[in-house]
Amino acid sequence: MALDQGLLSRRYRSSRQEDTNTSKDVEKGRTPDSDESKNTRSTGDGKVPWKERITHFTWAWFTFPMSTGGIALLLAQTPHRFTGLTTIGKVVYIYDLATFLLLTALILTRFLLRPSSLPLSLLHPTEALFFPTFFLALVIILMGAQAYGGPEVGSWFNEAEAKEGMLTVQSMTPGWILPIFPVMLCGTYAGAIAPYQTTEHAEAILVAGLTFQGLGWTVSFMMFALLLHRLMQYGLPAPNLRPGLFIAVGPPSFTSIALITITSSFPPESHYFSTRPAVLLQTIQSLAVLVAIFLWCLAFWFFSLALLSTLHGLRKMTFHLIWYGMIFPNVGFTLATIQIGKQLDSEGILWVSSAMTIVLVVVWLGVMAMHGEAVWRRRILMPGMDEDKDEYKSEDRRHGIPVPPSRPHSPHVRVRSSTR
Repeated sequence: MALDQGLLSRRYRSSRQEDTNTSKDVEKGRTPDSDESKNTRSTGDGKVPWKERITHFTWAWFTFPMSTGGIALLLAQTPHRFTGLTTIGKVVYIYDLATFLLLTALILTRFLLRPSSLPLSLLHPTEALFFPTFFLALVIILMGAQAYGGPEVGSWFNEAEAKEGMLTVQSMTPGWILPIFPVMLCGTYAGAIAPYQTTEHAEAILVAGLTFQGLGWTVSFMMFALLLHRLMQYGLPAPNLRPGLFIAVGPPSFTSIALITITSSFPPESHYFSTRPAVLLQTIQSLAVLVAIFLWCLAFWFFSLALLSTLHGLRKMTFHLIWYGMIFPNVGFTLATIQIGKQLDSEGILWVSSAMTIVLVVVWLGVMAMHGEAVWRRRILMPGMDEDKDEYKSEDRRHGIPVPPSRPHSPHVRVRSSTR
């Protein structure tokens, strides 16, 4: 037993030294010395060509247009406005749309260059969690289209919208919530477009939105139990991954928005409410506001937890695409604050939401700048440096956080012979 412990200790120290060497190599523009990088083609000076780097373009990049679209949506709804703000929002929305199309072309290029990477990206324990961000970015684009395009292009737009590996608790992050996020956003989207539909269409859209919002919230709530279990037993994630804790802010925030907008958008002349007392709809709307405030408080608690955790490890952090988790969920948090402020007719709450909007725009600009710097300095979009890397537990190991032992049958583990 003592021999085994000594062997494990030496291997752990060796892995830490390899992580340090890898960081230095990347800073110099060289490919990390890993099994994956040994099969990587490089130029004569040892640098990785762009064609090879594109093959490591992952689904996590869609957190960028997802967050950018959220900022555009926020600029459309922020309560305190000035001349030109709508124009700025439209520019950001067009930029988001162009970015989404560009990233879609890039990830298609990756799959064309390496067709086998498509199924692998959907099965990888880390990268697969970011696959739903493609659909989240698309939903945000549709919501932005309603906010900026709906009032300008006439009724045809409204009519068109009415048509049709293995992970463990130790490695749990709020990113596990992402696969259910597109389902949950159906309720938010339904509340955004229903006021512009006919009574018949609006009723069907709102009932469907409420149904899927309930499913998304319920699954997210169960994931919160796993997250708290992980934090209590194993502590905080590695510093680079802590901005991902903000993802937990999203479900209660977007559910708050959905409850308020769905109940406010239900037409009184719909079949369900036209056959019942008029006070019923008013009662449901009041209850929705109370529950929304309840959920807003939960979102604030997760926001505080994520903020303090991120600030605690700020000096040890380098850019990861999960940093966009600081934007999109907090867009929902801010929009929920705006909706609650409007329902309570509170100018103080609305001013707080305006301040939150300003802070989010500043953070979004900062994250975009660091994103560009990370690509330029070859810290991402490199073999062994993105969400498609084989060693997806390296960040926890680097910072001394316990990780589960590898199993021989795992497709990411090489079985070593017991004989020498």
